[in-house]
Amino acid sequence: MAAKKGNGLLMIYSDVPVEHEEEYNRWYNEEHIPERLSIPGVLNAARYEAMQGGPRYLASYELESADTWHSDAWQKWLKEPTEWSKKMSPRTIGTAYIRNLYTRIYPDNVSEDTANADMAQVILVGRMSVPEDIDEKFNKAYNTERLPEALKIPGYIRARRFECVMGAPKYSTVHEMESMDVVNGEGWKAWSPMVTPVWNTEIRPHMVHEEGSPGVYQRVFPK
Repeated sequence: MAAKKGNGLLMIYSDVPVEHEEEYNRWYNEEHIPERLSIPGVLNAARYEAMQGGPRYLASYELESADTWHSDAWQKWLKEPTEWSKKMSPRTIGTAYIRNLYTRIYPDNVSEDTANADMAQVILVGRMSVPEDIDEKFNKAYNTERLPEALKIPGYIRARRFECVMGAPKYSTVHEMESMDVVNGEGWKAWSPMVTPVWNTEIRPHMVHEEGSPGVYQRVFPK
């Protein structure tokens, strides 16, 4: 079975004027996503809509590695877009457009279960930065204090953490969930403010989220 998740991730966030939304969504679903899925190294893709936070739309592409974006096949589509893409690209009509390319930093390896997993129905995405002098402490506390506790929440599937190699801010965490019930449930509400030794005293006061982060996104394509 071909892997559906690898070491790279591309996230495209966008807002578009309401008068363009219907055609924008058709373009994305009918042309753009199939184009990108035809590129070697693109393992899977889905589109999401924000239930909390923003921007409103998110397209998520699972990649073998971040190098996939730099491949000749991907760059050809960028240099030779279709007429529909020229008209409807979020770079053209978007009132917000964020393109972040990532490489995975947690977990160290992709398990077989993760590699074979479809795009989650619900994801909570945090986009954050910390001062450089606490980078190491931040990553250790996130991986060893925060995430093991999240995995205990019913309906919580997994978390992966990424470092940005194109765009900003430096870090992103993608929490995968079975449904919106997880975000709205008591387990998640208890986890979010949970006090852990290093995180609450030495990390949280210095961590800065980007505008709209954390965002809760529900999958809209494929259904």
